[in-house]
Amino acid sequence: MENNKENPEHKREKLRQEEFKKNPMGDMNNHSNLADLVGSLGWKGTGILILLIIIGSIIFLLVAQ
Repeated sequence: MENNKENPEHKREKLRQEEFKKNPMGDMNNHSNLADLVGSLGWKGTGILILLIIIGSIIFLLVAQ
């Protein structure tokens, strides 16, 4: 697909991502979704976040007994 023949969905997504890069905190009423979080972290950050959640859950289960 040529760049000058981009469909509206791709244009909107591209504009949304550019705006997010300019203002990562966004508006307080923006309610970011999981895709924005994962996109901003990258694959290493996402992996670390998942590991922290798993380790935290295991520690919680061990302490809660």
